[in-house]
Amino acid sequence: MTHLPDIAFELAPVALCVTQQRVIAACNAAFAALFGVDAAALTGRSMATLYPSAVEFRRTGERGYPRMQGRGRYHDERLMRRDDGELIWCRVSGQALDPSAPARLAVWMFEALAHPPQPVATLSPREREVVALLAQGQSSKQIARSLALSPRTVEMHRGRLLHKLGVRSTAQLLAKLL
Repeated sequence: MTHLPDIAFELAPVALCVTQQRVIAACNAAFAALFGVDAAALTGRSMATLYPSAVEFRRTGERGYPRMQGRGRYHDERLMRRDDGELIWCRVSGQALDPSAPARLAVWMFEALAHPPQPVATLSPREREVVALLAQGQSSKQIARSLALSPRTVEMHRGRLLHKLGVRSTAQLLAKLL
């Protein structure tokens, strides 16, 4: 007979993964489906591959793990990247086995958000595209090439985003949205 907790983990209707030092040690079918990858292919893979950029992966760790120390829990809403490159907003909750060393072993639950966080709802489709590419760490010139715009037009969108969300820098913009 299969071990009951193993069945519960695998058949859970929510996307779950277990990480060790930010590497996927195990994940269930719902997690694999959310990110568009076979569960076996995710095992042993760095969580970095599921973030819009290496910068966002680093920032999330720098922000999240200090908050996990003590209580062992953390949650936020963030932009993630499916295996096919599609960006999706997710609500993420984590629980560390040892709150004093939260990266050592943690269980994470991911939920795709049908409606993005409130500030994002006020953005135009073009502004959302610019934000998604900024989250990937692209420069204005790279974004301009990706969207077939002039760099000046991208800068105009960037400025409008800063004003609309009441922030002064791209880092603050991404922090507010992510």
